[in-house]
Amino acid sequence: MNSDWKDFPNKAAIQLNDTHPAIAAIEFLRILIDEEKLAWTDAWKIMHDTFSYTNHTVLPEALEKWKVDLITHLLPRHMEIIYLINHLFMESIAKKYPGDYDRMKQLSLIEEGGSKKVRMANL
Repeated sequence: MNSDWKDFPNKAAIQLNDTHPAIAAIEFLRILIDEEKLAWTDAWKIMHDTFSYTNHTVLPEALEKWKVDLITHLLPRHMEIIYLINHLFMESIAKKYPGDYDRMKQLSLIEEGGSKKVRMANL
């Protein structure tokens, strides 16, 4: 791995203070994977160590949900990455809470139903 990227979290910190900028973490992953050709695990660690998130309210109207169809149309690669993150996260939840499908449904990045949505605060 490029040592410059490995050291990036020691040189930069990105604080997200609301749900809508959460897509920035996905864009950063996309750049690291698709443009810089880093492996998923390396890119994930760099992103995880660089980004922090705070939301100052838990009111439902402040916790944005973006339609999967919209993201897929505008940012298809980002949606692929979101699905991969959700898949890996759901695998870890299934191991920790075997058979607890209600918990998985509540924690998923993707809200199922009539129109699938990405829970940006969960992202």
